[in-house]
Amino acid sequence: MGHEVMESRMVAKRTAKKRNVKKRIRRRSSAPKPVGRPVKREPIDPKDVSLVEGSGGPQRGGGPGGHYWHIQVGSQRAGNVFINVIKDEFFGEHPSIQIHLNQSARGKQIGRVAYRLACEQSGHDKVYAHMRKSNIASRRAAEEAGFKAIADERIPQLSMIWQRKPSMN
Repeated sequence: MGHEVMESRMVAKRTAKKRNVKKRIRRRSSAPKPVGRPVKREPIDPKDVSLVEGSGGPQRGGGPGGHYWHIQVGSQRAGNVFINVIKDEFFGEHPSIQIHLNQSARGKQIGRVAYRLACEQSGHDKVYAHMRKSNIASRRAAEEAGFKAIADERIPQLSMIWQRKPSMN
C-alpha cells in the first residue's frame, strides 16, 4: 500500500511540474508589448517651484561646500536636488549637481527650474552637471537652466557647466 501511494505522489508531482512548465511557456510571448504614447503633461508655472533647504547626507549635499534642497511645487514635494564638491581627473575639485524628480513630477518642466534655482542659491560661481549621454531629458532641462555642454571626447559622460552671470552693479 505504501509503495502505491508513493508512486501516485510522484506521478502527481511530475504532472504538476509539466503543468507549470506549460504555463510558463504560455505566458511568454514573442509578440511585442504594446507601447503607449508618452503622456503629454502640462508644464508647471515656474513661479510655483521652490527649493526648501534640507540636511542631506555625506553623499547628498551634506559635505563641505555642499547643499541639499527639497523641490516643492506649491505644497507638494516633487523631488530633491543637491550639490556636492567632488574631485575628478578632468575638472579637479568642483561643485557637481544632481537632481531627482518623483515619477509624477517628470515631464512638467520642473527640473529646469530646480537646476537654475539650486545653482543660483548655492553661492558657487560655476556648477557642473554630469549625466549619461543618453539622458536626453536631463540634458534638455540643464540646457534650459543655462548649462552648456563641455565638448571633450576624453570625458566618458556628458558634462555640462553653469556659470553665474556677473552682476550689473
